[in-house]
Amino acid sequence: MPHMIPAPGAFIAGVAIFAIVLWDAFEAIILPRRVTRRFRLTRLFYRTTWKMWRLLMCLIPQRKTREALLGFYGPSSLLVLVGVWAVGLVVGFGLMQFGAGSAVLASGQPQGFATDLYLSGTTFFTLGLGDVVPRSGLARALVVAEAGFGFGFLAAIIGYLPFIYGSFSKREVNISLLDSRAGTPPTAGELLRRHSYEHGQEALHELLQAWELWCAELMESHLSYPVLAYFRSQHDNQSWIAALTAILDTCALVKTGLEDACERQAELTFAIARHAVVDLSQVFGTPPSPMPHDRLPAKELRQLRDTLAQHGMKLADGPEADAKLAVFRKMYEPYVYALASYLNQTLPPWIPTGKLKDNWQTTAWAKSAGIVDPDVTHAHADDHF
Repeated sequence: MPHMIPAPGAFIAGVAIFAIVLWDAFEAIILPRRVTRRFRLTRLFYRTTWKMWRLLMCLIPQRKTREALLGFYGPSSLLVLVGVWAVGLVVGFGLMQFGAGSAVLASGQPQGFATDLYLSGTTFFTLGLGDVVPRSGLARALVVAEAGFGFGFLAAIIGYLPFIYGSFSKREVNISLLDSRAGTPPTAGELLRRHSYEHGQEALHELLQAWELWCAELMESHLSYPVLAYFRSQHDNQSWIAALTAILDTCALVKTGLEDACERQAELTFAIARHAVVDLSQVFGTPPSPMPHDRLPAKELRQLRDTLAQHGMKLADGPEADAKLAVFRKMYEPYVYALASYLNQTLPPWIPTGKLKDNWQTTAWAKSAGIVDPDVTHAHADDHF
């Protein structure tokens, strides 16, 4: 068997690739905190692939199809990222074997980098075919190390995926609950209007308190695992950005001056919600961007005040109140708009646009269920989602 000349450069390159991939996987899977380092393999992967995917989806004219395919990105990106890590580790160990002189015994196969790469792949995925075996101490050490890292890598992935999906489901629970409380899509005006009943302020206090906790959990989970931001809700007219914006809008109105409202709880919820928005903007590299249009023009603000007044809720009026509300809006609207634009999501209005049905009120089988509302009976099977 011909003697292979060692290639120290290949060995060093293999070590470098191994270290980069292993550290990147550790930061993405194991490390429960935000990573501030600029260069990361995972960050480069998501920014590149999401940009390409979003551009391709913008070419699709059908909204339902476009939203469905955008929803595929989050889960599929996890699988592709795991594949990138696995390929990187296999190539890294293959280069180390090649740099160590390709000290292997191959049954009827010529020695070279292809054989080293094959040995690395069968070792990493614990196939153990035995047709290529190491013959030097260093080669055997590399095989044992790779087998250990391969086993540990697969075990980490098995534990990582259920956690991601568990965090996603936990995030979506409150978003679904908001449907009957704030309409679809959720709006601050509808949320306050639906809490105008007797003892409704106590219920509003409890809701804002629950969303204070939700915002804290969102910030913690999405800073540690940013891939969760790409996971879209079950319904196209719902999203975590829309829900978060509606809650911020509600808190801004209460803080501006809503008679007999839970102002202190609104301050607490607004603080943590704004904190989450700003931190997530920094993670995704989306600096605050001015809105292309006013989400709450003077006419709609007057309509909002009139609607609340009709239900016994008095919202502070006058130039001073308008200026105060504008200050609160400037604290978060540029951030949520930048995030929504990056993730190809839409922000909710402040008041419902027309007479819309909540998700729980719609069904594709309205006629057979005995529902006679014409807005519902003509729904198609996929309109509910």
